[in-house]
Amino acid sequence: MAPRYDKLVVELPLRIYFVRSLSPALYFQNIRSTAKEREITSMVARRESFHEPVAVTKATSKHTFEVPDSLLLNRELSLLEFHRRVLEEARDETTPLLERLKFLGIFASNIDEFFMIRLSALKEELDEDITELSPDGLTPQAQLDRIRERLLPMIAAQTDCLNLEILPQLKTEGIEIASYDSLTQLETHVLDSYFTEKVFPVLTPLAVDPSHPFPYISPSSLNIGLLVETPGIPGKEKSTVETRFVRIKVPSLVPRLIPIGGAAAKFVLAEDLIIANVRSLFPGTKPGPCYMFRVTRDADLSLREEEADDLLRVMQLELRKRRFGTPVRLEVSSSMPVEMIEYLTESLELSADDVYRIEGLLIPQGLLQLYELDRPELKDEPFEPVAPQCYTSKTSVFDALKEGDVLLHHPFDSYSSVTDFVEASVEDEDVVAIKICLYRTGPDSPIPPALIRACEQGKQVTALIEIKARFDEEHNIEWARRLDLAGVHVVYGMIGLKTHGKLTLVVRREGDALKRYVHIASGNYNPTTSTTYTDVGLLTANEEIGADASELFNYLTGCSQQTEYRQLMVAPVNLRERMTALIDREIEHQRAGRPARIIVKINRLADTGIIRKLYDASQAGVPIDLIVRGVCMLRPGIVGLSETIRVRNIVGRFLEHSRIFYFENGGEEEVFIGSADWMHRNLSNRVEVIAPVRDEELKLHLKEVILDAYLRDNTKAHKLSPVGTYERVEIAAGEEPFDVQKYFVEKSQERRKANC
Repeated sequence: MAPRYDKLVVELPLRIYFVRSLSPALYFQNIRSTAKEREITSMVARRESFHEPVAVTKATSKHTFEVPDSLLLNRELSLLEFHRRVLEEARDETTPLLERLKFLGIFASNIDEFFMIRLSALKEELDEDITELSPDGLTPQAQLDRIRERLLPMIAAQTDCLNLEILPQLKTEGIEIASYDSLTQLETHVLDSYFTEKVFPVLTPLAVDPSHPFPYISPSSLNIGLLVETPGIPGKEKSTVETRFVRIKVPSLVPRLIPIGGAAAKFVLAEDLIIANVRSLFPGTKPGPCYMFRVTRDADLSLREEEADDLLRVMQLELRKRRFGTPVRLEVSSSMPVEMIEYLTESLELSADDVYRIEGLLIPQGLLQLYELDRPELKDEPFEPVAPQCYTSKTSVFDALKEGDVLLHHPFDSYSSVTDFVEASVEDEDVVAIKICLYRTGPDSPIPPALIRACEQGKQVTALIEIKARFDEEHNIEWARRLDLAGVHVVYGMIGLKTHGKLTLVVRREGDALKRYVHIASGNYNPTTSTTYTDVGLLTANEEIGADASELFNYLTGCSQQTEYRQLMVAPVNLRERMTALIDREIEHQRAGRPARIIVKINRLADTGIIRKLYDASQAGVPIDLIVRGVCMLRPGIVGLSETIRVRNIVGRFLEHSRIFYFENGGEEEVFIGSADWMHRNLSNRVEVIAPVRDEELKLHLKEVILDAYLRDNTKAHKLSPVGTYERVEIAAGEEPFDVQKYFVEKSQERRKANC
């Protein structure tokens, strides 16, 4: 039964109680007779924009239609719900112990980024007196209040998980983070020598006094705060004791976990070692108790691209500014005195609501050093991805693609299938041109060096490098420089748009003709993340897709104003319109009694136009299954609005990153893959590429193997409730547990054994 909502009740005349067949924007269209009804119509028009709803009651009918506070979920709170799911994996006792520690570190890093990007944007809106409501109708201050309310118990759960479960269990397994006070005399002697030789020389205590203002606190650094009593200046008539605040930064070049030695994996925290030796930093003074603190700063870059004559230089300048961003959060040890917290808060120009007291250690992701220990029994069972069939034969990849398209499903299909495609293009003497979009390459990617070799061999090589890829800017800038110096034609993206599409075009001379080969994917050209992200890709020699790819690169590198493509859907050119048309087509099929269904697997759903269209489709009766990893602003399961929509989320060993779009199309099924989520930025402010999968066997595999498996998961899957929380999918009576990621790992290993 669909949920009931008590906050907002609209009682309507029976003649218009047919919302199943009307969109939210139209279901009051027939009310026109009285002034009161016109007022109702006006208020519902406001709802059309998804802003704060108005409580409307027309008590002349016995029929009641109940709706929630807003037709949308809040984006920021939805993102926090995804982070909560990551935290739940850390708390799951069935997950191997070091994997639980890894999930705890991922959760902490996610929350850091949330503050640096999402929360900092809200604080900026507040500072600039921006009164515009969020799509779900909340002011910036209301969102900040709800975020803090949601975060506090999550952070408490994080610290409890670490302090009461993971660390004690690690100790049982022989992995211990010991307190300095618990060490033997021999152990402290060894550590004190380490401090003197390796730590003391790089420490810089910074005291605050009239000649030394409050120091700059670098973003995300770990800091020790204390009060130091110093004697007055000798020779003065009144020599009084002065108390000063001192900050000591824990140096990043010192490992967070310092091994104590011996056979066991025993460590002491770097900050504990410094605190234990703090007196050596202040001879002739009296240092007080030490407390830990940490500052998170705004890390979002604001580029005025239209005014930049050199985008690369402007980006480098902005990256330097990032470390001086406005403080947005202060984390402190729970034992820190109120007076010191108030002093730090005032010095950093923060408020009490920006302070988060932490029980135990700060920056738990610093413990991921333990994950490097050789303890396979405390980790997920390793597996080796397998290469697709076309790579296991002696046939060249180009000959294989002439026979048919190849679908890749990473990490279960080895990412070497992609790097080998690039390498084959470099080494093949008949290849005359290579064009590629690089969004997140990583520092150790083999693809940029391969492009340099191709250029050295006289091939025409073009690399579009997105230097605005958040937190990968420096890596991408470095690769851009190296590629440019090697003679590669480097393009830094388009003004006002991020190039997020994952696309490679290879042009090969075959006889008297030129043949094009294309790779289109959901994942970045980053072999490192390819082992931990699930992605899909398509290798094809389809002539129309190849022609589209050529014209798309002309659009990206030249002055092309291409507006039509044969097969590809491209944002911001036609992707929104094509996706909307595909949903409209399912609505028409449903109304005509033909087979209709939508299944979509994406990372985020936050575009209000697409959400409206999905609501329309649900009201027409179209069954809709959405597999959304992170943000989802759509409310599923509301009678008359979204009751045919089901939303599920899967968080597991691998980060779900693939984007797959299935439309039943009256029985003539269509499936698409690519780089775009259903977000406003992806549809309107980025260059994205979505490609059709035309091969019938590959379409069947995407639908009946991949998508159906994700919809069968009853182990890691959670379903989204209309109020925005996730509930675990229960295993039905007589049903076997099914973990979709584990299933694909097992299938990969079966293929590996069959190939041996």
